[in-house]
Amino acid sequence: MGDKVKKFSFISVILSVICVVFVAEAAAPAAAIGNQQFFWWIFLILTFLLPYGMVVAELGTTYDSDGGLYDWIRDAFGDAWGSRVAWYYWINFPLWIASLGTLFPDILGMVFGVEFDLPVILAIELAFVWIVVFMSFSKVSDSAWILNGGAVLKVLIAVAVGGLGIWYAVNNGFAGDMSPATFLPDLTNTNALTYLSIILFNFMGFEVICTFAGAMKNPSRDIPKAIVLGGLAIGAIYLFASFGIGAAIPADQIDPDFGMIYAVMTMVGEASPIFVIICLVFLVTLFANMASWSFGVNFVADYAAKHGNMPKVFSHESAKTEMPTGAAIVNGVVASLALMLQLIPIPAISEGIFWMLFSMNVVFLLISYIPMFPAFLKLRKVDPNRTRIFTFPFKGKLMYVMLAIPAIELVLSIVATIVPLNGSEEELSKIPMLVGVVVFVLLGEAVRLWSKRGRTEEYRGLTPELAEERLAEEAAAAAEGIAEAEGTEAKPQADAEPASAPVA
Repeated sequence: MGDKVKKFSFISVILSVICVVFVAEAAAPAAAIGNQQFFWWIFLILTFLLPYGMVVAELGTTYDSDGGLYDWIRDAFGDAWGSRVAWYYWINFPLWIASLGTLFPDILGMVFGVEFDLPVILAIELAFVWIVVFMSFSKVSDSAWILNGGAVLKVLIAVAVGGLGIWYAVNNGFAGDMSPATFLPDLTNTNALTYLSIILFNFMGFEVICTFAGAMKNPSRDIPKAIVLGGLAIGAIYLFASFGIGAAIPADQIDPDFGMIYAVMTMVGEASPIFVIICLVFLVTLFANMASWSFGVNFVADYAAKHGNMPKVFSHESAKTEMPTGAAIVNGVVASLALMLQLIPIPAISEGIFWMLFSMNVVFLLISYIPMFPAFLKLRKVDPNRTRIFTFPFKGKLMYVMLAIPAIELVLSIVATIVPLNGSEEELSKIPMLVGVVVFVLLGEAVRLWSKRGRTEEYRGLTPELAEERLAEEAAAAAEGIAEAEGTEAKPQADAEPASAPVA
């Protein structure tokens, strides 16, 4: 008997969406917006999450490949833009791993009442990084327990923080001003606008689910449903958790690094078992979150490397599991080097390491999505005859509006995150992030040119003629597969005929 291939159930798909997309550590920066966050959450769910999710649902069910976002943009605009997006999409991940690694020593110190020296801090952070790397060596289907367990734990933390916030507000009142005016958006508050990118970041990751298509029972049905249901669930979870944080700490005092942890500490006390449990579970969810994202990011880097759009090291795969171990190891090396920035004796860098790395991670992830919206239109135009199981529901001019709005929101949020919009000290602290983003963009261009040296020709993207050729090839391959399957089924009957009684 052949080996049975494990498949995700729809419940597992939903839990995977939550595990990938819901980022517990991002709830605090979102809560730092204050009561305005409720307006922005609802506004961005309607104007960004829904159109973005529906674009991903159409592309993910129409173009099934391990390349995901990279493949869609490469098909639309060719190798050059495919390479750029692969780089932006990948580089965000090791920066993210490093930023989360910086949370571990401080949270462990709060739980156990100790203060670690820098060598011990680096050792703990590096251990986190390399455990994540080794976790990403496993197959997606074999890691369903990580995705499901991580999703359940994340939801439990969010519910606990939100529930504690209600309890705290009932007994002590709200920490901040709850007047109706505070719920309206203030476009002059540049500090609050900085954190809007975090809300958009909190919606990202649905395309990772598309790379799991091969491990799903019915991807054409499950992917669109998971995006819609998972997206609404995630929005509700974030709002509830952010409410709990804001109930305990005034918005202007919320720490973007440890806001959730400080909020729980304020509500129940540092010595409370509830505080200890939430801290430890929170740390566990960081492993699950990084492992779930690694599957999508590493496959994209691997896939791009096979096209000559990322360095060859990213295309190395395990002979046993076929997982992209080359990309995983490079993640570990880059994240480890990023953590060494703490050795630089400049407080703005060494002391603000989490927010600097996390912001850069957010910016690169958001940048990688901007070309997806024009790519969607281009593929609709040059490949109109391809079967689309799920289609973007808006038509005509309304479709263009619904695609333009999220792309504009991405650009504006990136500018608000890394560009000093005034001369205040807090705004000027963005300069290291801006410099870092520029450096990595330029490095990406160098990597793109280096990677393309082995290519014999430049792919310029799909044309109507290429799209028709591809459809014809796929139809021929499908017909051949059906013929082979029918021949296999008919063979036992043909072999059995000589044993039958002769027909008179």
